[in-house]
Amino acid sequence: MRAVRIHEYGGPEVLRTEEVPMPEPGPGQVLIAAEAVSVGFAQTQMRRNIFPAPMWRPEFPVTLGGDVIGDVVAVGPGVTGIAAGDRVGAFTLHGAYAEYVAVDADTVLPVPAELDAVQATALPAPGPIAMGTMGTAALAAGESVLVHAASGGIGHLAVQLARLAGAGTVIATAGTPEKCAYARSLGADAAVDYSRADWPDAVREATGGRGVDVILDSVGGDVLRQGIGLLAPFGRLVFYGSAGGGLGIPSVSPMELIGMRFLTGFALSAWRSARPDRYRADHDALTEQLLAGTVRQTVHAVLPLEDVGKAHEIIESRAHLGRIVLLTGRGTRTTGRTA
Repeated sequence: MRAVRIHEYGGPEVLRTEEVPMPEPGPGQVLIAAEAVSVGFAQTQMRRNIFPAPMWRPEFPVTLGGDVIGDVVAVGPGVTGIAAGDRVGAFTLHGAYAEYVAVDADTVLPVPAELDAVQATALPAPGPIAMGTMGTAALAAGESVLVHAASGGIGHLAVQLARLAGAGTVIATAGTPEKCAYARSLGADAAVDYSRADWPDAVREATGGRGVDVILDSVGGDVLRQGIGLLAPFGRLVFYGSAGGGLGIPSVSPMELIGMRFLTGFALSAWRSARPDRYRADHDALTEQLLAGTVRQTVHAVLPLEDVGKAHEIIESRAHLGRIVLLTGRGTRTTGRTA
């Protein structure tokens, strides 16, 4: 089968399409014939060896991970409730850029036959992360929410989901005026260009000087520190990514939180493990929203698997809106259309 592997860290040129043996599903695993595979910013960090998480310690050669949509073709020992022929989605840390992907069965989610595979790549990780961060922050109807990186793969879903959740004011940040306009088109009440030095002042103005109830932060670094100062009393900041580079986590003094401000983190794997019922309920709700069109995943580009290097270049240029999706050519339920 075809797979894209890296044998060393580096630029997009280290991504190589190769013929490799088809994986065998081990105990508790299933084998998926991949139809569509997402490419995210985290995978560009992994390729460069700057991904700030201890679980990323690969042995070369390695195939990067992502959201996979396809049909189950085999199940390993001990797997129940999943059978060959089931259409599913899963997020995996390794092995996604391939025609066949072996994943742990407990990470697999059902995907309706009528949902386009490109749109369905929102189901395994981006949508649940957007919903999970809001759940962690306990976003209540009428509260204000600030969504950083609002034009990205997770952020653009979070803007829509916050609006559907009844947020009183949705404020988006993005890196260019064009991306800010895009965030407003998704339902943001205000959009702020965080490349401007005075972006915190614009956020305060959007809240009438009160501050923000909830901040969803995938950037880290100085943006996180400034965000703490933007929280209203009893405000909550949920950190879930490091698009700012490096660890993305500045030193924070407890004195910065003494004004009844709360800082916490979010990881999809921890959410799925600690709140499996909520995770499944979020998946079901998001599936219905995608089918109904009340939430729409914007797809900047749909590319063949072998063009994954180009996909990484697009993401690192920071010029895209929404997501980049790869097609393996194996599926028949993928239109390849963009939103």
